[in-house]
Amino acid sequence: MKGKVFVIGLGLIGGSLAMAVRHAHPEAVIVGADLSEKNVQLSTLLGIIDESVSSLEAGAREADLILLAVPVNETVKILAQLADMDLKNDVLISDAGSTKDTVVKAAKPLIDKGVAFIGGHPMAGSHKSGAAAAKLHLFEHAFYLLTPGDSIEEEKVEQLKRWLQGTRANFLVVSPATHDKLTGVISHFPHIVASGLVKQAEHYSKENKLISRLAAGGFRDITRIASSSPEMWRDILLHNRDVLLELMNDWLNEMEHIKGLVASEDSEEILRFFTDAKIFRDDLPTHAKGAIPAFYDLYIDIPDYAGIISEITGYLAQEGISITNIRIIETREEIYGVLVISFQTDVDRIKAAECISRHTDYETILA
Repeated sequence: MKGKVFVIGLGLIGGSLAMAVRHAHPEAVIVGADLSEKNVQLSTLLGIIDESVSSLEAGAREADLILLAVPVNETVKILAQLADMDLKNDVLISDAGSTKDTVVKAAKPLIDKGVAFIGGHPMAGSHKSGAAAAKLHLFEHAFYLLTPGDSIEEEKVEQLKRWLQGTRANFLVVSPATHDKLTGVISHFPHIVASGLVKQAEHYSKENKLISRLAAGGFRDITRIASSSPEMWRDILLHNRDVLLELMNDWLNEMEHIKGLVASEDSEEILRFFTDAKIFRDDLPTHAKGAIPAFYDLYIDIPDYAGIISEITGYLAQEGISITNIRIIETREEIYGVLVISFQTDVDRIKAAECISRHTDYETILA
């Protein structure tokens, strides 16, 4: 497909989208804009964009496709600005925000003018940010939710899919309200719970400093998502307010239920509670990408002697296996490794486990 693509926001998501569009449509011209001059310079240097513009109107007026990869609050403001501009009659506009009902409503002035706006949410990410973190394969096999309004023709949705085919994502078309309910259940609310667990641990750590030390193992892993951007999650909670209030009430009812079972020492129902949860959890897909980016961690039970970490990473380097993070944990309850290495993909994690098994007799655990 030929044409001009205007990407607003050249961070991890915007940069990766630009790379995917270029890969599938090398004849397209990619134009970019970002409040961060560093992101603009890096995007130009890395070949993510062909040119940059200093104003939204300069990039939008000739664009065939406009992609907004900025926080939801900024998306709403930019949509209002775009509605006052003279755009091409057949321009296609989409975003990449985590909530959709607010965004699609904000796009109504554009839609009323005949502009095709289709909400979008690529469900992939990374602990890294900025243009330097952009990757061509970031969205590969991830779910990419599209939320067209009722007046958007199906052909426009198919056109957007063609533009974005380089993502190699799994596209799903749902209503904005359905999107916000789905992501509320399996992404937004879990972040609230994880942060609540951390806050509780912080409270008890004031009474006993051992809390922080013991939390370095499994607790740190199950609350990992609480390290996400506070500003981003503040905005998500406010924009998905009604859904999350409903989910909070459901959660409180669930906690009251299990609280009652514990108080009455109902061992049979307590067992059922954990059994039902285990069955559902064990039936979840293990290799598919979901709403929350997966953490591909490898736990390695290693002896404690000087040079052991460089030995392990040396084996991985020999076979060209890249790592994203490495750390040592002290507690071993439930998880038996002490060296934890994180990888970008499950394929890399499996390769690493096989590599270490070939070179050593250390036990590896894919947790």
